[in-house]
Amino acid sequence: MTLQQLQYFLAAIEHGTFSAAADALYMAQPSLSEQIRRLEAELGVALFVRAGRRLALTEAGRALRPEAERTLEAAAHAAESVAGVRELRAGTATFGTFGDAPTWLIGNVVATFRRRHPDVRLRVVGSNSAEVADEVREGRIEAGLIVLPIDDAGLDVRPAMEDEIVYVSAEPSRVARPVAIELLAGVPLILYDARWGWEDPTRRALLERAQRAGVRLDPAIEVEEVVNALDLAARGLGDTVISASISLRRGALPSALRWVPFDPPLNETFAFITRRDAILSPATRELIALAERQLADMQERRAAAR
Repeated sequence: MTLQQLQYFLAAIEHGTFSAAADALYMAQPSLSEQIRRLEAELGVALFVRAGRRLALTEAGRALRPEAERTLEAAAHAAESVAGVRELRAGTATFGTFGDAPTWLIGNVVATFRRRHPDVRLRVVGSNSAEVADEVREGRIEAGLIVLPIDDAGLDVRPAMEDEIVYVSAEPSRVARPVAIELLAGVPLILYDARWGWEDPTRRALLERAQRAGVRLDPAIEVEEVVNALDLAARGLGDTVISASISLRRGALPSALRWVPFDPPLNETFAFITRRDAILSPATRELIALAERQLADMQERRAAAR
């Protein structure tokens, strides 16, 4: 039994003949009659009898009529219940980002989304990239922007842009020229994402280069937030690293700090992740599209400044 068959059944009652019902529904009469016959065959009873030129309901047809009306009404309510979400008039969009995602990126995306869709609630979850990947994989959030590499089991991963990791210090002599990874082994090092340690993708990039160079990195201070690492570096307690997308923004670094690139340059990749084969809500698709445009604009500005 289908909703379409119930619709045809009620139309036949309303219009009195299969021909009139078919005309009202802008379809061929044989198609409507065939669907009614299939409905009767499935139920095992006749629903109509001929009474002159018009149709009359059997006892079974009279019993089915109120149930068919309630079923179609419930289906209409169900469709309406998601219309607000489909049309971005209601609902909540949840999006995950790595903990030190640039504030300008999140701010611009959220501000633009809210201007366009003021009735949709937003929940932006900041965490480590590995944790965001777990949240998406387990269906607690629909999508995220992370730093590679992560465990991609069950995920679709779409790289979005490359960013450069730069070295930050308050000591002028240590930021006079691009630095080799060996320098980090001999200075007090401040690293963020303390809870995730060397599982953090940015730390892993540092660790892989240090291992290839045959040096060991032992942070003197570990904190959870990048802003705290920058504050401590500005106080002269050690040096840190940060994504260029953050450090190159005007006003992002404390005035006491300077930065230089690594020699050779050290890059990390931002990527969007979703659960494999998932159908994304319109709100999440819109958030991803806005974030993609922001990242593309940033790349264009950086390319123009070089």
